[in-house]
Amino acid sequence: MLPGLFFRLFYPCISQERAEQPYWIPRYEYYCGLADYMNMNRKWCAPLLNVTFGSCRIPVSWDAPLKSSNHKYPLIIFSHGLGAFRTVYSSICAEMASRGFLVIALEHRDRSASATYFCKVESEAVDIPEAPVQEEWLSYQGVPKDQKEFHFRNPQVHQRANECIRGLKLIRSINGGKAAVNLLHTDFDLSSLEDNVDLSRVAVMGHSFGGATAILALVKEVQFKCAIALDAWMFPLENSMYPKVTKPVLFVNTETFQTLDSIAKMKKICALNDETKIITILGTVHQSQTDFTFLAGNLLNRVFQTRGTINPYEGLDITNQAALAFLQKHLQLKEDFDQWDSLLQGVGDAIIPDGPLQKSSL
Repeated sequence: MLPGLFFRLFYPCISQERAEQPYWIPRYEYYCGLADYMNMNRKWCAPLLNVTFGSCRIPVSWDAPLKSSNHKYPLIIFSHGLGAFRTVYSSICAEMASRGFLVIALEHRDRSASATYFCKVESEAVDIPEAPVQEEWLSYQGVPKDQKEFHFRNPQVHQRANECIRGLKLIRSINGGKAAVNLLHTDFDLSSLEDNVDLSRVAVMGHSFGGATAILALVKEVQFKCAIALDAWMFPLENSMYPKVTKPVLFVNTETFQTLDSIAKMKKICALNDETKIITILGTVHQSQTDFTFLAGNLLNRVFQTRGTINPYEGLDITNQAALAFLQKHLQLKEDFDQWDSLLQGVGDAIIPDGPLQKSSL
């Protein structure tokens, strides 16, 4: 495995006129990867996805300077789901950044992303800005036919959790003044993060496979204070891990994805800590916590079930507000996010405590 870490950094920035807004899906190879993940023909599916999403941009300022503050910024490490990549949760990550967090949205290299790539340069050219970069792409890999799914996915979730920890270590190193080389050579100066990160307030967050990743990372790394698991896919986690989840976890479930077995595993974790909560947002589907729920048109929504019956913006607001209330409590923030504390009890419109009212079976 090649060294390095791949992520998109969301951060509070100085507003700039006519700032560049990055493309939501940054490279055509990701459309090909999405076609592979959905087991569809690249020849027609990738161009269709490109036509549908190719002009979509993220409403953030690309490479804008870090906003100065009289306090250090708390940190969130975000782990994507199966078949996703680092930009698919930009709506959540950008909201967290707008509320004063640094967010590292990882792109995992365990071949669970629809596509990803490494950048390589000659060792003597690493510090040369114009040095040519060689890309090495990794495509999505499904479960081999001769292997049981758990035995394939469990090593992946451990690699993913370790990548979350490496992300934390990288920010810790930069915060301490050590230079880091960005082979993509963007204009953002990573050294501006020096002494600006509050490493006593660090959380890990993820969706689906990323939700399981966040829980495992919480167990592995003492510096993570809490985890937020969005519609977590609990299957890849080994049973011996559950007694070790003693720090707070917030499970934010959608109405249609979870199984009885998955909810039972979440309740095992709840039994270990009174501050661990399970809530369910009614009218949501698994993709309601991704950007696809906003951007897919009616046809794609019907085919891929990207949207539930709830207004997608309302569903996202509930997700974000519950997360912020949880983070304020367990990172001991001095903000006004406690105005949404009732959501943590499952109290509010379109939200209930515990798991879904109707659960599918395995």
